[in-house]
Amino acid sequence: MALRALRDRDGLHADLLTGSIDVEVDRAAVPPIDLFGFAQRRNPKRGFLFVSRVLGRHIPVAPSAMQSSYDALARQCVMTGNKPILVIGMAETAVGLGAGVHRELVRRNPDRTVVYLTTTRHRLDAPLLATFEEEHSHATTHLIHEPADPEIMAAVREARSLVLVDDEMSTGKTFINLVAALRTSGITAEDVSLVTLTDWSDGKAVAAIGRGCRSVSLLSGRYSWTPDAKAPAIEMPHVDVTGAGAARIDPAKDWGRLGVLSHRDVPSEFARCRPGERILVLGTGEHVWRPFLLAEALEKNGAHVRYSSVTRSPIAVGHAIGSALAFSDNYGLGIANFAYNVDPALYDRIILCVETTADTIDPTLIEAISPEIVSDIDGVSP
Repeated sequence: MALRALRDRDGLHADLLTGSIDVEVDRAAVPPIDLFGFAQRRNPKRGFLFVSRVLGRHIPVAPSAMQSSYDALARQCVMTGNKPILVIGMAETAVGLGAGVHRELVRRNPDRTVVYLTTTRHRLDAPLLATFEEEHSHATTHLIHEPADPEIMAAVREARSLVLVDDEMSTGKTFINLVAALRTSGITAEDVSLVTLTDWSDGKAVAAIGRGCRSVSLLSGRYSWTPDAKAPAIEMPHVDVTGAGAARIDPAKDWGRLGVLSHRDVPSEFARCRPGERILVLGTGEHVWRPFLLAEALEKNGAHVRYSSVTRSPIAVGHAIGSALAFSDNYGLGIANFAYNVDPALYDRIILCVETTADTIDPTLIEAISPEIVSDIDGVSP
């Protein structure tokens, strides 16, 4: 079915394969049509998806536009006291968004310790700080590892301001589960900021978490979903895996799974480009922040850059998803991965960034997009 996007006083509407969705917008710092579109999840637990146009995950976007979102969200975060701030980015979709908000909070709070920690679906050789569930997701279980650095771990324990980052909040149940898991682990907070690009929860998550909690977003409102009882059954590909794959992750190159206080710049040799060169930089899975920094550096050096990411999220073609390419993941988890809205004809060069070795990449992806492969942004490109 074709998408019907109706710009009116109240919001947007879309007819999807398994039902229809209606949106009402209360507040928007960005015009809704510029901030998100709709898509059909290939997931029987939830039939719809808000597809961000500024996240850099399913739709290629300029790094400068992504940075504008980081800045706009960080400016709304108000933390009390002088204790450490703990920022947590949600895997896999929002680990880059969380890192961007963290970078801005570090700039805005030079006298406070600001820790960045991500949830993950990859089991590392490190103790777990907490686990929690995202029931509606295509990959339900989240892990949070203890920071490897004792000083960072101490800051996590001492944090009294929590900044929890996801791309969107529909019901808020995932945030509620995360806060409960952190409290069980002994991490309490005087203030909790639920940071999203779009907040559709209508205040339910803030009310459930209670005193000291507030929502920070670029857009807030509510949605209603009407399932189509006659719609065909949706079968989800095998992607619900949380564990260690055959291709192991090097903890020495950590950017957030084990906790960081700051973010390293990308070495200048990786950001060489011609003025006006059309470049697409692709991150993979949870490995998105270091690739984003590469895309940002290329854009600052004069290239025409777009950034996007390979994902395990299964989405049907249509609406905001113009194309999809399926292939095997590079971590050796035995699951499907997807690249959405990637048209090689639009670019002079595609740079694919992985935190595994180059030989772990499925030949299907290489044949489809002919990328330049960077398997170690901080070391040597193969």
